[in-house]
Amino acid sequence: MSLDKKKHLYIDLFAGCGGLSLGLCNSSSWKGVFAIEKSPHAFETLEFNLIKQRNHFSWPDWLPQKAHDINNVLIEYKSELDKLKGELDLVVGGPPCQGFSTAGRRVESDKRNSLIKSYVKFIKLVQPKLIFFENVKGFTQKFENNKTKGKRYSDYVINALKRKSNEFPGYKVHGKLVDFSEYGVPQKRTRFILIGIRNDLKTSFTPEMFFENLDFSKEAFLTSKGLAIKTTLEEAISDLRKTETIDCPDSPGFKSAYYNKPTSSYQKFLRRDTKLEVPDSHRFANHKIDTEILFKSLLKNIAPGKRIAGEERKEYNIKKRSIVILDKDSPSPTLTSHPDDYVHYQEPRILTVREYARIQSFPDNYLILGKYTTGGKQRVLEVPRYTQLGNAIPPLFGELVGETIRKLI
Repeated sequence: MSLDKKKHLYIDLFAGCGGLSLGLCNSSSWKGVFAIEKSPHAFETLEFNLIKQRNHFSWPDWLPQKAHDINNVLIEYKSELDKLKGELDLVVGGPPCQGFSTAGRRVESDKRNSLIKSYVKFIKLVQPKLIFFENVKGFTQKFENNKTKGKRYSDYVINALKRKSNEFPGYKVHGKLVDFSEYGVPQKRTRFILIGIRNDLKTSFTPEMFFENLDFSKEAFLTSKGLAIKTTLEEAISDLRKTETIDCPDSPGFKSAYYNKPTSSYQKFLRRDTKLEVPDSHRFANHKIDTEILFKSLLKNIAPGKRIAGEERKEYNIKKRSIVILDKDSPSPTLTSHPDDYVHYQEPRILTVREYARIQSFPDNYLILGKYTTGGKQRVLEVPRYTQLGNAIPPLFGELVGETIRKLI
């Protein structure tokens, strides 16, 4: 592997389907060395789009180009990773969030939470100049009802990164909650962002400056793309309505639809490089008649944006814990891996995978691979298309991150 010194070099940990890496790729000044992602399905999407189509990663000969568990990489390739020490400008990414997420049960014993220690181990071994760490809002909140009451995992990461030793210079770090809907993404999605700068670097760049410059530059960044700071759900997906349907290209027995005419700058921006007449991953669910009747009733009687939960579910015979009627005039709520959490704002159906991708700011020429969905225990293992997108960092935000860091360094 030869490192491209003309560009800033980074590694993407827990990379998922490649949302953050796509953003850095689009910012043009960054080059990926490799990405670590455990799910073969999510890695398949990343590999197809970012390696085969965009040649964004240089990828070392010593690391097989496939899905990897970070712990196996730390054990099997420790000496190779050690040689990268001081060579990298940036490590990005954060461990899977399900154990911390307030959208779930917040189980402190969730084994995925222990990946925080693996993340810290990787940083201490590779010692990049900069760190960009992302996780859910719940990462900053205490586990009040579990065995270690009051434990905030954000405190653990911050303290571990700050702590100096003879072999580890430590980092200056600063973390903040960021709502992506304030940065052009049509989704109210609040995430904990942490920036770290290695203590031994001679630079005037501070972690706090990153957030100041992120806010300062967002308007000019979005304006240069013809985009607004605030984008509504209708502005994001109205051209994907279920109008003229056809057989779904990749799913026998399902329907898709041709593109409708774009009606917003956001739609035009994300469609600009696609040559498809039928959007990728735009498969409509085959709802039962009873489900369609329920959705029609909800669209008629429930205010847009309202979450139906608790006792109110009984009135409509809703079995799920909650369901939201989407509001076309606002950004979407935070997308989860469960598409049946939401009802389309106009049509009696759940969202398609491509609509998920639009809301997450993935361009239409970024193909999402793997199963559409699955259930039961396999939902965690297989990471189908909805889950890949529900776990992703919006590429539009990732590009702004790349531009902001580039200007500061």
